[in-house]
Amino acid sequence: MLVKVFGAAVQGIDATIVTIEVNSSRGIKFFLVGLPDSAVKESHERIISALQVNGYRFPSRQIVVNMAPADIRKEGSSYDLPLAIGILASAEVVKTDKLNNYLIIGELSLDGSLQPIKGALPIAISARAQGFKGFILPKQNAKEAAVVNNLQVYGVENIKEVIEFFNGERELETTIVHTREEFFQHQDNFSYDFADVKGQESVKRALEVAAAGGHNLIMIGSPGSGKSMMAKRLPSILPPLTLAESLETTKIHSVAGKLNKNDSLIATRPFRSPHHTISQVAMVGGGSNPQPGEISLAHNGLLFLDELPEFSRSVLEVLRQPLEDRHISISRAKYSLDYPSSFMLVASMNPCPCGYYTHPTKPCVCNPGQVHRYLNRISGPLLDRIDIQIEIVPVPFEKMAEQKAGENSATIRERVVKARKIQEERFTNHPGIHCNAQMESKLIQLYAAPDKQGLLLLRNAMTRLNLSARAYDRILKVARTIADLEGSEAIRPHHLAEAIGYRNLDRDNWGG
Repeated sequence: MLVKVFGAAVQGIDATIVTIEVNSSRGIKFFLVGLPDSAVKESHERIISALQVNGYRFPSRQIVVNMAPADIRKEGSSYDLPLAIGILASAEVVKTDKLNNYLIIGELSLDGSLQPIKGALPIAISARAQGFKGFILPKQNAKEAAVVNNLQVYGVENIKEVIEFFNGERELETTIVHTREEFFQHQDNFSYDFADVKGQESVKRALEVAAAGGHNLIMIGSPGSGKSMMAKRLPSILPPLTLAESLETTKIHSVAGKLNKNDSLIATRPFRSPHHTISQVAMVGGGSNPQPGEISLAHNGLLFLDELPEFSRSVLEVLRQPLEDRHISISRAKYSLDYPSSFMLVASMNPCPCGYYTHPTKPCVCNPGQVHRYLNRISGPLLDRIDIQIEIVPVPFEKMAEQKAGENSATIRERVVKARKIQEERFTNHPGIHCNAQMESKLIQLYAAPDKQGLLLLRNAMTRLNLSARAYDRILKVARTIADLEGSEAIRPHHLAEAIGYRNLDRDNWGG
């Protein structure tokens, strides 16, 4: 008897429906075709054990399984459940009248219980798009998939529940998630607040400007000056995610298997902080079993690189193209994938190997050559792509001992959101542009052109600091954001002066 069961394969951050055709006939052999990998081939033993433990027998017949389309490689153990149901249906143990209405996915344990899978959300989106009535998957992933409306999502714990459901012996409970309610309920859950930061008003201002315009930022300062502390608080002042951004971000984390079992949607902007020993593949994505990299996991959020010069130079250089294009295309011999990577880069570094080159009290023990070589670990093209370069000095004891709390994140966030709304209205007729940091040269000329006085100021700064054309564009973008925070339509000289002040590493006295 020939039956068809439906599963799915995840490619990039999207899913493709896989039709599992099972034909049973006289004989004793088992054939599995359709480009399965080793994990899919091993499902045979897991299915036999799961059926035996739950009181069912693996059919004593010749079984041929084809997984179509056959030109897509089927990877992972999430095909166990649809394969088992298809095999039982071909042996007439499971009724086939409802099989065409449901997409089935899940990994089996030897006792028949189901293990969580990766990519439940994109699979659910694909199931709805293909017109399936329902989606049966492990209970641990049910909330994640139930975000998709107009699709009945059934979370199950054991293969026996699925068999009895198709045989009409059991009713499965639909998982319901109130998407908007849960999303807005968790939007303001932050562990860190800027009210805890003592002093550092100029740095907080720079972080506010960066958040308001979506600008990349680097902080340079001696150990203990508060670089990491403030970077961790930056998500608390970023504009809240929209529902569309949340869905896109959740899809990426779902494919990577990074979602908690109780999460349905990611409601706050991601904050990723990889260690400096990270490899190129882990940073951009790919690998033998393709996965999103850190730059994609930071999509719509923050990528924080602490101790930037300690990262491998090759790892830092692969960031250059994603920072400009806001997506990463990974091409290998066997596959080609495209992952989104629209993130804010926030980095921190010491000014020299010993860390005290700019310290107000502690002497630096490095010679000028060491400082210069240390700074040269970061290439000029990468630094050009960082809009704001801010120097941090340690907070004096008097400031640390103050009992008065600083300005809290909620207050700063209000100003940031107000500035972002101005930018949204400005770029209404420019698809794909949402903030000042995304402006290209034409838009800079249109919306960030300085007046005559500002142009003279900018010319002097460009000549004196020997800035590149890209740095010129960065200054104008940041000046546009500063003007937006002030509610000014025109860019004034003092906006440009502040933006030029955020190019610390371009100064001649850096590195001796």
